[in-house]
Amino acid sequence: MYRALYLSLLSIIFLLSSVPDLWGQQSALKTNVLYWATTTPNGGVELGLGRRFSVDLWGAYNAWKFSNEMKLNLYLVQPEIRFWPCRKFEGHFVGVHGHYGHFNIGLIPFISGLKNYLLRGNLYGGGLTYGYHWAFGDRWGVEALLGCGYVSMKYTKYRCSECAEPVGAYTRNYFGPTRLGFSVIYFLR
Repeated sequence: MYRALYLSLLSIIFLLSSVPDLWGQQSALKTNVLYWATTTPNGGVELGLGRRFSVDLWGAYNAWKFSNEMKLNLYLVQPEIRFWPCRKFEGHFVGVHGHYGHFNIGLIPFISGLKNYLLRGNLYGGGLTYGYHWAFGDRWGVEALLGCGYVSMKYTKYRCSECAEPVGAYTRNYFGPTRLGFSVIYFLR
């Protein structure tokens, strides 16, 4: 798993270093407001590549401890290559994304399947993204996006967090929405 993540990062670094005129292009910092609604800090950077392409490197990490034993601990990395039909950071875009993450979630009273169980495991996959970017002045913007694709999850299901009594080990494959975002963006230029 980690080997795939390292190879992906090395590929992106190679891609970035091989593009001439990269350093004169736009770059932006961003955060997904929808993840903040779940108490998950997140952030990313997007670098322009030429006139119509960009690379988005985004991640999230949640290590909060809740008083009622509820768990929502995770880290997630989602790199993406984007194509902009007109110009980068303006209007519509399509992208190809990948994702890798680790999760420890459960004992969440308002989700029926997770009321009495804890799930610990990893996920990976990829998909296609469609989004739209709105610019507000020279420095600010927002974007909305939806990604669909494939996720493979391998996890162990536990009855409670203290006793660590495993119920079983599972592998799930999923096709459907894999990315949802409404991000606030600040351009570094």
